[in-house]
Amino acid sequence: MTSKSQTSLVTDQFGPRAAAYLASAVHAKGEDLDALARMVAGQKAARVLDLGCGGGHVSFCVAPHVAEVVAYDLSASMLSAVTKAAGDRGLKNLVTRQGAAERLPFQDARFGFVFSRYSAHHWQNFHAGLREARRALKPKGRAVFMDQISPGSALLDTYLQAVELLRDPSHLRDYSRAEWVQAVTAAGFAPGTIIQRRLRLEFASWIARMRTPDIRAQAIRSLQAEMSSDVVKHFEIEGDGSFTIDTMSLEATPI
Repeated sequence: MTSKSQTSLVTDQFGPRAAAYLASAVHAKGEDLDALARMVAGQKAARVLDLGCGGGHVSFCVAPHVAEVVAYDLSASMLSAVTKAAGDRGLKNLVTRQGAAERLPFQDARFGFVFSRYSAHHWQNFHAGLREARRALKPKGRAVFMDQISPGSALLDTYLQAVELLRDPSHLRDYSRAEWVQAVTAAGFAPGTIIQRRLRLEFASWIARMRTPDIRAQAIRSLQAEMSSDVVKHFEIEGDGSFTIDTMSLEATPI
């Protein structure tokens, strides 16, 4: 049996899947992206950090409105895909940097905006990543953290973390709304507007995007078939395995 660091797990999982995440409709569209575009509209001098950029959808959304966007991610392959897509879209103000959320290679107060979308559940140290985001943000800057969240109850949380890990071994944790509020406050932010949404995940594409081995996909389906009615109802588990999760956008400002 081989052992890997969390960093290796993330890069190994997402590097070969860069194109799939770039093309993913689940990631490329959403009310949360529309809200970010409205937030930065008119901020022509602003610098934006897209923290854990993945397929670059936040970067593509906000780049037309600001002076510079730094798309930051662990995966070199993901960043290469973002660079190519930015070139295809004519976004000359988008640059990429590689590294971990917990160790940002940027000076203090570099960015007017820090955005992170569907990334924090992979961070090796959630609290350190938030502290680094706070350090890199200007005193009057704005941060928005977007991620899938745990419903909070032990039963629903256990199910969610189990299927996430079966699908993707680099998954670390989906945090609850209360955990997010506590963590951003401890990192030096004042939590602001919080918007919760529901997101339907089509099972076949959700599995294909991560190239989940059949044995683990079958384990997820077996688990779904055995769960209580409370789990089936909350996650709206469908006959083909598709289901619906909770997501959250949390705005924050430096204290």
